[in-house]
Amino acid sequence: MGARPEPRIGVYVCHCGSNIAATVDVAAVRDVAADRPNVVVARDYEFMCSNAGQDLIKHDIEDLGVNRVVVAACSPLMHEPTFRAAAEESGLNPYLVQIANIREQCAWVHHDRGPATAKAKTLVNGAIARVAIHEPLQPMRADVNRATLIVGGGISGLQAALEITEAGNEVYLQILRWRNPEPGRAVTAIQLASSGGRASPVVFAITALERCP
Repeated sequence: MGARPEPRIGVYVCHCGSNIAATVDVAAVRDVAADRPNVVVARDYEFMCSNAGQDLIKHDIEDLGVNRVVVAACSPLMHEPTFRAAAEESGLNPYLVQIANIREQCAWVHHDRGPATAKAKTLVNGAIARVAIHEPLQPMRADVNRATLIVGGGISGLQAALEITEAGNEVYLQILRWRNPEPGRAVTAIQLASSGGRASPVVFAITALERCP
């Protein structure tokens, strides 16, 4: 197994128009990131998700040997695939990209520029520390056991058991009795959930548990 290459991290702070820049001092966040260990380049840009913004990342991977990427921008739910794809196009494993959410978690929840900027710096520093120890990953497929364990035989548990069995999947329903046994209720639950010619069986385990003192 070859030696692990030294992290060369690129940090990119997005203005998101005024969505971030109006509340967070993006230049200050950039400058703090630039001083962190293993950071070889730190930039800020108006819209990192734009083609021009993505090109900044691509060029730094190709020209500066950046092998880890931190993007401080919006929620990863929105643009993480965008930045991963940009990194991959330049030959970098897409899982060596880390997002710091400084829009929803900083700019949009603070009115005071000072605390918002301080929090953004902390999030970016955390992302830098995290991405430095990332390892390349490869997508894989694995078989999934479609059986479901439901703990609790209340209304929600029984309804879930019925719907899952109607979808053709096996269900294990565990009924927990914490207080005095109520066999009538447990038997009724079993009868309700196992009647009606369901598509696959429901397996029940009634477990009496003692309360801790």
